[in-house]
Amino acid sequence: MTLAIILVLCAVVALAIILGITLRRTLPVPALDLKARIQPLDVEAFRNLIDTHEDEYLRERLPGRDFRAVRRARLRATAAYIRSAGANAAVLAHLGQAALSAKDAATAEAARQLVDSALLLRRNAALALLRTYIALAWPNAGPAAAGILRGYEQLSGSAMLLGRLQNPAAVVRISAS
Repeated sequence: MTLAIILVLCAVVALAIILGITLRRTLPVPALDLKARIQPLDVEAFRNLIDTHEDEYLRERLPGRDFRAVRRARLRATAAYIRSAGANAAVLAHLGQAALSAKDAATAEAARQLVDSALLLRRNAALALLRTYIALAWPNAGPAAAGILRGYEQLSGSAMLLGRLQNPAAVVRISAS
């Protein structure tokens, strides 16, 4: 009976995630300045949250109950960073799609790389968010967002390359120092 309840709950969560992703992809993006919609992300703080050595340090130093409480708080913060990275990826995918029709071959190629990286990060962010929520239920589980940081850094580099090609005088940055 317990297994059936868990399977039903997992199916409901999966359906909600699929519906959320589908609705976000089909709804039109407002014609506002997309660059203003990018949320700065503190990469160093994110790196600290997903560091397995930091988790091991906390596991060794804290009693089990305190460790689980701290781990859950860190996972909630990680989920917020993953949501921000996914939202930024969606905005950058739209910016890249707008630049795909550029006459300059280098700009069009940079736009294609940006779109590819953004879509990959967005998919990975959705999966990492699911793993993070599962880890909230079982805080002793392993890392949930290891690949998101690398993907975000790659996406940031692609966005900076496209920004430099489109407007060499402008500063393009999606990460906070």
